[in-house]
Amino acid sequence: MMLKGFILCVGDELLTGQTLDANSPWLAQELSAQGVTVVGMAVAPDQKDALIDAIRHAAAGADVLIITGGLGPTEDDLTRPAIADLLAVPLVEDATSLRDIEAFFSSLGRRMSDANRVQAALPRGARAIRNTCGTAPGIRARYRDTTIFALPGVPHEMRVMFAQTVIPEIAGAGGACCYATRTLYTHGIGESDLGERIRDLMARGRNPAVGTTAKQGVIGIRIYARGASGEEAQALLDRDARELRGRLGNLIFGADDERLAAAVAGLLREKRRTIATAESCTGGWAAKQLSDIPGSSAYFLSGIVCYSNEAKVNLLGVPREIIERHGAVSAEVAESMALRCRALAASDYALSITGIAGPDGGTPDKPVGLVYIALADAAGCDVSRHLFGEFRTRDEIRERSCTTALNRLRLKLLA
Repeated sequence: MMLKGFILCVGDELLTGQTLDANSPWLAQELSAQGVTVVGMAVAPDQKDALIDAIRHAAAGADVLIITGGLGPTEDDLTRPAIADLLAVPLVEDATSLRDIEAFFSSLGRRMSDANRVQAALPRGARAIRNTCGTAPGIRARYRDTTIFALPGVPHEMRVMFAQTVIPEIAGAGGACCYATRTLYTHGIGESDLGERIRDLMARGRNPAVGTTAKQGVIGIRIYARGASGEEAQALLDRDARELRGRLGNLIFGADDERLAAAVAGLLREKRRTIATAESCTGGWAAKQLSDIPGSSAYFLSGIVCYSNEAKVNLLGVPREIIERHGAVSAEVAESMALRCRALAASDYALSITGIAGPDGGTPDKPVGLVYIALADAAGCDVSRHLFGEFRTRDEIRERSCTTALNRLRLKLLA
């Protein structure tokens, strides 16, 4: 039997775009891993009648309905009364849930507000899902042929409760079909060129299913395998992953949660090398990514933000005549920045970035999106010129600049 799942997120902030939905993608992956086929996702407003309709609609085509959000203590938290009205039962206070909420506040040295008492209310006949890291208990209820799990919208709380309560109940209930997923990340190749290289693996109807997504120069390759058992699905996934790595080689820098900066950090640690950065248009973005990794002091020595021409001269020692002759956005200035940065930091490598991030400041000779990236080491300095496009936003140009710079360092470390 194939188990069907539906994900329903609740909140006006999601519908207005004030908050991005971080729960649906995570839940879809987790449900798929348990053999549950996700047949739909939706967002419902903080309006009780609309929420009741959304729950009724979602439950009509699903065996399992996961609801997130609307379990707080305020007037616009309506998931509890909506489920109760749908089931035509009253809300009743759950003594165990109330004790848990009181204990949570006590552990923080705070008194529970009277408003939080409403969070202990459950539709009669429903079961509370214990929240070990917050105040809002979840709800497990049955509506016709659908099992409803209502969880908090706070991602951390939702994930813990899902793992503790939902997975044990649905594990193995998906029947004979199990799923395994992985995403491989590449840089340095366009999506169309990548598609040509793996066209046969992306054929429709194939198992595993393989697809691509692009974001800021990073192309993700999704592998979605299904099998009669978890072991079979995993074996199919591993086979395709090996094939992709064989075809693409160093174009692949990581998988799943691994990001480019983490891959670079791992190589720097492995080879016991150090890096320093000198940034103009990116304003320290590359340095932040390198230093975001725990233990970054082992390889990251310093980052200099030299946005103005004076800073390039005074902080780095870039000769003023080079800037005057070639302009701050030039191969010559990028090279000088990298060489001076490496000398000052006494690092094995130094990256420099200088460019025009826009939206203003471009000229016919030097348009918005023009960026020079230099990588210096003991052998000298290599400079590359990039046109990231005048049509891109300022942040997109800056992010692509950092990603390209980090990937250049990664490839140097692999050479």
